[in-house]
Amino acid sequence: MTSNTAPQNAAVADKAILVNTAYADGRHLAARQSIYRWQQPQYDLPGIVVEELASTSGIVLDVGCGNGKFVSRLHKDRPDLQVVGMDISAGILADVEKPVLVADAQAPPFADNSVDAVLALHMLYHVGDIAATIKELARILRPGGVLIASTNSDTDKQELDQLWARAAGDILGIPEGPTRISLSSRFSLEKARDYLRAEFTDIRVRELPGTIEITDPAPIIAHLASYEAWADQCGVPFHETVSRASGIVADEIATNGSFKVACRGGILVCLP
Repeated sequence: MTSNTAPQNAAVADKAILVNTAYADGRHLAARQSIYRWQQPQYDLPGIVVEELASTSGIVLDVGCGNGKFVSRLHKDRPDLQVVGMDISAGILADVEKPVLVADAQAPPFADNSVDAVLALHMLYHVGDIAATIKELARILRPGGVLIASTNSDTDKQELDQLWARAAGDILGIPEGPTRISLSSRFSLEKARDYLRAEFTDIRVRELPGTIEITDPAPIIAHLASYEAWADQCGVPFHETVSRASGIVADEIATNGSFKVACRGGILVCLP
C-alpha cells in the first residue's frame, strides 16, 4: 500500500470531500466493494459480522455505515437487534434501511454505556482524530459490549499501487509517477492494534487474505476511478491516468491471461 503524504492524509479525513464528493451517494463505494466479487477465497463480510454478534442483544450502531451493506444484512438475519445506521453523509443514507442518523463518528450522539455493539467497518481512517473517535466509541458501549472494526493491511493491493505509478509515469513522461492515495493507511491493520489498545484490552484480529483475478480491465478501472474525489491529491491528470491504466491491464491480460491483485484485509473484534 502507498504511504500518503500529509496533504493526502488530510484529504482522506476532509469532511467536505467525504460529504460532498466521495460519499455524496453510494456510487464510488459500490465500485470499490464490487471488485471483491472476483476474489478467492470469497468472504461473506456481513455474514462474519453477524457471526461475531451471535451473543449480542440490544442496540447495534453501525458507524460510517455507508450504503448500508451491513445494516441490511443485520436487519435480515438478526431482526431481534435494534440496528441503527449512522453516517456523516445524508446522501449516502438515502437508501439505507431505517432508522438512520446523520452524525460525525467523532461525536456520536449517544449517552455513556448505551449501545451493545459498535461497528466501525472500513471507516476509522476517515476521521480526523482516530484516537479520540475510538475513545468516544468505547464511551457509548455498555459493559460487555463489543466493537468490530475492519481495515486493510499496509501491503493490500500493491499491484494496483504499482499499476497507478506506472500509468502516472507514462502520462507524465517519467519512469514512475506519483503514488496513488491510500484510504486505509491512516488506520491500517498494522496500526490498528496500537490505536485500539488505548481503550480495549481484548483485541482479536481475523485476517482475510485473498487474490483477485480478472480477465477484463473493467473492474480494476472502476476501482481506480472510484477515487475521483481525491483526484486533486494525485499529482497527475486523473482521468488520463485511469485511461492509461486500462491499457496496461488490457496488455497484461492479453499476455498472461489475467490480472492478479493480492488482497490483505481483516476484522478486529474488540472487548473493553
